[in-house]
Amino acid sequence: MADLQAIVARVKNALASGAPAANHAAPRPALLQPDGHCAELMSAFARELEAVGGRTIGPVAPEQLAERVGAVVRERGVKSIAVGEGVLVDLGQVGKTLSESGIDVIVTGRVDGSTRPELRRQLAQVDAGLAEADYAIAATGTLAVLSEETRPSALTLLPPASLVVVRIDRIKADLASALNALGCAALESHRLTLITGPSRTADIEKRIVMGVHGPKSLDVIVVWPRDD
Repeated sequence: MADLQAIVARVKNALASGAPAANHAAPRPALLQPDGHCAELMSAFARELEAVGGRTIGPVAPEQLAERVGAVVRERGVKSIAVGEGVLVDLGQVGKTLSESGIDVIVTGRVDGSTRPELRRQLAQVDAGLAEADYAIAATGTLAVLSEETRPSALTLLPPASLVVVRIDRIKADLASALNALGCAALESHRLTLITGPSRTADIEKRIVMGVHGPKSLDVIVVWPRDD
């Protein structure tokens, strides 16, 4: 947490405007890696995600998304799924298609203090959660997800199978680049969840066990619009 706070502080300094004081050297901006080509970033992201037990699917065109999500749902044996509101992608249409195929779909909708406990109970009982990440980080295979009223953080933390959609133009080279893209205002007003692979922990004998404290599987579906 301290490392993340330090990075956020450096990003704030990099974004700050105004001339430096006359007797002081200008602060060094955060060193951001260039984003590079989308396909190269996706390849790096997929490699890192696979190394920590996750899986990357795609790229897929927007009109193919519902079909590909449906294929993953069938493969995982999912009978019920919670769907959050998308960032740039229409996940509502995906949820509708899943419902028409016989999957029990829960749309998170807007929550407040009175409805949040019931939603958490539902999220803890469904087979899977479907959300869209704000950004992906190629260097570590990490997803950055800001919590919203229509996309609570529990959506990616409680269901045993996690399906996350991200647009290919939202894959950034490193954490600093992703935080810079999110901006200070969003980081200060929203909870940020960083997801690197499925949940994994080790027992006293150092044996890795999956899914004890979160999703047992993580499938990331990369969407590449045809006009990009």
